[in-house]
Amino acid sequence: MPATWVQYPPLESVTRPNVETAAAAFYLGRQPQTLRVWACNENGPLRPIRVHGRLAWPVAEIKRVLGVK
Repeated sequence: MPATWVQYPPLESVTRPNVETAAAAFYLGRQPQTLRVWACNENGPLRPIRVHGRLAWPVAEIKRVLGVK
């Protein structure tokens, strides 16, 4: 277990339109660096939006990729 363990709410209960890279990686079962590579190469199953130089991953797209309603 990492020294800074963060617990995220179930994806079904997330009401924010976007989440940060660490949360998106948790929901998708990938490492955050994988999502950063997707963003750089623009070749992943979803694309982030950039807000002041930071990546924000659309919750609706995460749900679509995972088949969650």
